[in-house]
Amino acid sequence: MKTSIVLIGFMGTGKTTVGKALAKRLGKDFVELDRLIEQRAGKPIPRIFDESGETGFRELEIAAAKETAGQANAVIACGGGIVLNQINIDRLRREAVIVYLTASPEVILKRVSGDAAERPLLRVADPAQTITELLKLRQPFYERAAEITVNTSKMDVAGVVGQIIARLKERADFSLQEEAR
Repeated sequence: MKTSIVLIGFMGTGKTTVGKALAKRLGKDFVELDRLIEQRAGKPIPRIFDESGETGFRELEIAAAKETAGQANAVIACGGGIVLNQINIDRLRREAVIVYLTASPEVILKRVSGDAAERPLLRVADPAQTITELLKLRQPFYERAAEITVNTSKMDVAGVVGQIIARLKERADFSLQEEAR
């Protein structure tokens, strides 16, 4: 039986915010893969991108996914590009249900516009176009990895958490412990 939940999706879909709330409600550990990568690398992600490029970052991401893949009773929030390497998803799926959080490009742009400097892939002239292009590229990867999909565009955090829990209760392969409120 699986006891962990992995949140995937594009930046700005709510993986970290929802992940923290979901972990608290279910009494599970919360792991944010990007923070783990920063801790292991000893530097922030924008600096990793500047010094090692996206390829260097993706190598660190593979290592972090491998490290967290076997963790039980956790909610793991992944970076938006985790799905670009199938080995990450295969490893994470062994102990966790993969939940894909989606949002419209307009909602994503609104949510991330205040912290674009912290998002290396959005340090471009036209962030809206980049978001649309990256979503188009990544959507098939997200959909292939997803076991549960929740659109967060018009829901608050509590609504998203409630929907994820309701969907987990329907699964025979997931052990949902009594909720800790």
